[in-house]
Amino acid sequence: MKFGVFDHVDASGPDLGLHLENRLKIVEAYDRCGIHAYHVAEHHATPLGYASSPSVYLSAVIQRTRRIRIGPLIYILPLYHPLRLAEEICMLDHMSNGRFMLGIGRGASPIEAGFYGVPMEEQQRRYFEATEVILKALQSDTLTHKGEFFEFTDVPMTMRPLQQPYPELWYASRAPESFAWAARAGANTVTLAHDDQVRALTDIFRETWLEEGHDLADLPLVGVSRHVVVAETDAEAKDLAASAYEKWRASFAKLWVDAGRAVPMTDLYPESWEQLEAARNGIAGSPETVRDYVLEEVERCGTNYLVSWFAFGDLPVDAVIRSVELFSDRVMPAFD
Repeated sequence: MKFGVFDHVDASGPDLGLHLENRLKIVEAYDRCGIHAYHVAEHHATPLGYASSPSVYLSAVIQRTRRIRIGPLIYILPLYHPLRLAEEICMLDHMSNGRFMLGIGRGASPIEAGFYGVPMEEQQRRYFEATEVILKALQSDTLTHKGEFFEFTDVPMTMRPLQQPYPELWYASRAPESFAWAARAGANTVTLAHDDQVRALTDIFRETWLEEGHDLADLPLVGVSRHVVVAETDAEAKDLAASAYEKWRASFAKLWVDAGRAVPMTDLYPESWEQLEAARNGIAGSPETVRDYVLEEVERCGTNYLVSWFAFGDLPVDAVIRSVELFSDRVMPAFD
């Protein structure tokens, strides 16, 4: 069992420079507390995500950490030129001394893709082709490719990743076919779904993994992501979480509300923290309360990886750092 962190780097209140510096201080605490990996979202033109260039942000994270693995979850591949991104991946892998994780996907927001002029009907095809190009580029001395969106002939690939043949793959999805693909590709996965849905997905992953002739002892990380706030008492944690979630939820909904469209995933992210906890999609409490929740969640979901959202909304920096310290000291040891 391993523990990671997911971060939208969403608006927290201060100006952008202080906001990002505060996040870097929090990431230092993740590194110090033995968190396995730090996953960063990519979003555009929305307060939901101020790491709109994950490569730029992660290059700073690399300099402030020593042990924790780092990577996007995900690079929105339809928005990238794959040759440029392949070179950035090589740089980040070497700068981190092999701690880089390659999270890839098509993206979840047609509104954001539309700002870049990428039609929704093209996103999946662009994602598949960009994935093919990038993985080919990371393993080749020269790149030759002819497809629907990209064409290259004998492009010298002067940089190769430190991790061979390429950094570990990560994928995020709620779709059964995506979990089967991830198992066949040997990719690690994280999902945002309810417990019963997660169990169905992790079962598909394990079944596909075994069908491919692999041993369960070598299973990649199969994770679920949840909002988590830990404080000395349940009451303190819930007070912190309720107001911070309200701000995060407003950032999550803003693009959709501004466009006059229905807010997506309200089953997962309802309007209040109380409703979120009732749906078991988050927990705020004392270390003992959170430990019991995590033990039950792992059993119900069949996961070997929990990805916590410790920093969200306007949670104070010191409260986030204390939360992860309590989680490290008094929750994680239950899984040793």
